[in-house]
Amino acid sequence: MFRIIVRLAFLTASIFSLPSYAADNAQIARGEYLVTIAGCNDCHTPGYFFGKPDMEQFLGGSDVGFEIPGLGVFAGRNITPDKETGIGSWTPEQIATAIQSGIRPDGRVLAPIMPWQAFAHLTKDDAMAIAAFLQSVKPVNNKVPGPFNPGEKVSSFTFRILPPGETAAAAPK
Repeated sequence: MFRIIVRLAFLTASIFSLPSYAADNAQIARGEYLVTIAGCNDCHTPGYFFGKPDMEQFLGGSDVGFEIPGLGVFAGRNITPDKETGIGSWTPEQIATAIQSGIRPDGRVLAPIMPWQAFAHLTKDDAMAIAAFLQSVKPVNNKVPGPFNPGEKVSSFTFRILPPGETAAAAPK
């Protein structure tokens, strides 16, 4: 009898120690679908803007930044679960909040090129599905350069966003 009680206690403790956000396969599949149609790969996978996405570094951060006049240059960050260079230390709730509000867990605002205003319309379930998928992909250790303030030397290729009437930059020499 004692063994049965101990086993039941162990089983109960095991169940309650599971993370409350443990994702199921359907939720991860939904997140993968949403990440695919939202084009997250475009800005967050190296090589995409050169026509050769490096799928070994899928969602590991872009090698191209966007220059926004007066704000600086921003490259798509590493959104894999790598704890050192990605979002591996973020909870699913923090990921969903960043996607939908543009606010990172540390309080910083995401770069203006991140379309969080559109993602604000996701349902909570869909935002959590995206978070579950992002936490399920292979961690990629890739520190993305930047962001760069106006006037700083940039160490990556850059797309320039110019207001109407501005002159395109001459090719570098």
